[in-house]
Amino acid sequence: MCYAFPMSRKPMSGRGAAGSEDEGAIAAGIYGLVLQTIRRGARDMSLTTLSTLSTLDRTGPRRITDLAMYEGITQPSMTTLVSSLERSGLVERRGDPRDKRVALIAITSAGLKLLRARRRESAGAIQQLIDKLPADELAVLAAATPVLEHLVELGSETWGQATPIGRKSPRVEVTGLPRVGGS
Repeated sequence: MCYAFPMSRKPMSGRGAAGSEDEGAIAAGIYGLVLQTIRRGARDMSLTTLSTLSTLDRTGPRRITDLAMYEGITQPSMTTLVSSLERSGLVERRGDPRDKRVALIAITSAGLKLLRARRRESAGAIQQLIDKLPADELAVLAAATPVLEHLVELGSETWGQATPIGRKSPRVEVTGLPRVGGS
C-alpha cells in the first residue's frame, strides 16, 4: 500500500488532547456520513436483512446458528428472517456435504443482484456528495483514500469478519462502485 504521505502502521497512544479532539472530529464526520447514507437508503428491508445477505456474500453458506451469532440476534429470529428471505428467493437452503443433517443457508443470484444494487446505490449517494466538493477538498479526500481503505481493513480485522470458527474470511472487492479521482 502506498501513501501520499508518511504513515506509521503502529497505533498511536498518548497523542495528547489536540490529537484526541481531531480524532473525535474525524470519527464523528465519518459516522455522520455513514449514518446519512444508511438513512437515505431504501427502507424496504431491515439493516439486519441486508447485513445477513452481506455476511453470506462475504463468507459463503452458513448454518442458521452461525448467522444468528454473526448478526447478534437469536436463532429463532434468524430462522424467521431466513424463511422470509427464502420465500423472496434471496437465499436458499443447501445440504452440508460434511453433515447431511445440517442445512446451510446460501445467497442466491437474486440475493447477490439485490445486494450489489444496494451497494452501488449507497456508493452512488456518497459519490453525489463527492461531486459537490471543490477541487481543493477533493484533492484532500483523494489523498486520504489509502487511509480510508486502511480503516476498512482495520474494521474487518477488528469487528468480526472472522468466521464463527475463528478463521478470517477472504477480502471481497466490491466491483462497479464509483472511485474518487477516476480510474
